Amino acid sequence: MACYAVEFQSEGVGLPDWRANGSTSTLPIAIVMSAREIDDYLATLDEVKRATLSRLRADILRVLPKAEEGLSYSVPAFRLDGKLVAGFSAAKNHLSYLPHSGTVLASMKAADLEGFAWSKGALKFAVDEPLPLSLVKRLIAARRAEL
Repeated sequence: MACYAVEFQSEGVGLPDWRANGSTSTLPIAIVMSAREIDDYLATLDEVKRATLSRLRADILRVLPKAEEGLSYSVPAFRLDGKLVAGFSAAKNHLSYLPHSGTVLASMKAADLEGFAWSKGALKFAVDEPLPLSLVKRLIAARRAEL
């Protein structure tokens, strides 16, 4: 995971004086979520997986245009107001949609998940078959209802 630092140009930024006790004016930030992290994650995948997950990413952002993108547990994740709402990952033989909740998938109608393998934390799907946008919308709506 990338670690970035922010350097402040002037005083009065509303944060404590990080230079106290001999430190410098550079503030280390342990976790910075960014779209670049997801770009880097996708770049490591073969073309088929990358294309399928890129479409899922676009669909998630279509449903959550104000979401912060980044990594959580080393896989792509999307946050609203600091709370994890959706994510995805790639495995050797499948892809997964991650609702970041142990109850979202169990709360879905059986017909919504027909044809998919799933556990309480992941919905598995084929590497070459993107999830339908309608399903992505329902999954995100179910997660947002929990928050």
